[in-house]
Parts: sequence; structure tokens; C-alpha cells
Amino acid sequence: MMTRTFAWNRMDRLLLGTGLLIPFWLTIGVGLTALAYPGYSHVDHALSRLGAVDAPTQGFSAWLNNVPLGVLFVLVALGLARRFRTSRLAGLSAALILLHGLASFATGLFPCDQGCAPLQPSVSQQLHNLAGLVMFLSLTLASALWAWLGKRLLASPGLAVFSAICTLLALVTAGMMASAVADGQGFGLYQRLNYAVGVGWLAVLSGMARRSPGDQP
Repeated sequence: MMTRTFAWNRMDRLLLGTGLLIPFWLTIGVGLTALAYPGYSHVDHALSRLGAVDAPTQGFSAWLNNVPLGVLFVLVALGLARRFRTSRLAGLSAALILLHGLASFATGLFPCDQGCAPLQPSVSQQLHNLAGLVMFLSLTLASALWAWLGKRLLASPGLAVFSAICTLLALVTAGMMASAVADGQGFGLYQRLNYAVGVGWLAVLSGMARRSPGDQP
């Protein structure tokens, strides 16, 4: 029984550890891809523009960013599902993070049109936009759940408050993104802030879940 429990806990820690890698992979992947895109602006341009149709980085952007990040989200979701397998709400949060990872694959599979802001979007652009919306909603809802679960499952009021703050910040920065679309400036900055909040929250949750003893199988 002890050997079996050790094996389960070790696997849980390995899976949850992938959540700690996501912010670093995102930063490095986007940074390296942008270097190969002349004139790309992290302040004004969307992340999706790196993989857009006819972009100089279209051929490898999804393979460096969307696909590996999707894999990491799926793995950390499995880790959370295993770690908190007795909680239905925690299982729901894990399913939302899994959905986020699958939507990340979809945003790479269906690139946006040239410039990512066409007057008549193609089917690929529409699917890309839908996947992007799913990514935002899934990660935001997952953090909202942990505003309730943080104290109950990990005995951490701090995590509960942090999750609530991250949920609020995600909503605020999403509103700023919407305003930036109309203004034509700052969208890239607000999008990066929005995603940084989400992946930062997930990294903190993953780290705390790894340090706390898991349920017994």
C-alpha cells in the first residue's frame, strides 16, 4: 500500500509540475517567435498574429506555442484531477483546464486571417475566435472555482483570495482588450496581461497542490 501510495503521489507531483512550466514556456516561445517577425509589436499586436495566415512565423508558431502549451495544460489538468479526485468541483476545474488545453490546440490548427482583423472573417478565423473565447472562459471559470475551493481543499485562505483577485483581474483585462480593439492600440499588452494572470494563477495552484499531501488511493 505504501509503495502504491508513493507511486501515485510521485505521478501527481510530476503532472502538477507541468503547471509551473507554463509561464516560462509561454514567455520564451512568444519571445522567440516574435524575433522572427519583423515589425511585430508586443504592445499592439495579438498573440494570434504570430501564427496568422501569411505571417512570416506561421510555419512554426503553433508548434512552438499552441501545441506544447496545450500539452502542458492537459497534463496539469490530469494532475489536478488525480490530486483532488474526491472533489467534484475540483474535478470540474480540472476539466475546464483540460478544455483550455484543447482550445489551445484549436487556435493553432485554425489560424486567424492575415492581420487577424478581417472585415469578412474566414471559417478558420471564426473557429480561431471561438477557440480563443473558450480559452478565456475556461481558465477564468477555473480560477473562480478555486476562490471557493482554496480554503476547503488546501486549507489556504490566501489561495482563495488570490484566486478571486485573479478572476477579477481576468475580467478587467478582458474589458481593456475589448476597448483596445476599438481604439486600435494596446491590445497586445492587455492580452498579455490577461493571459499572464491566468497562467500565473495556475502556476501558484500547481505549486501549492504539489506541496500538500494528496488523497489516498
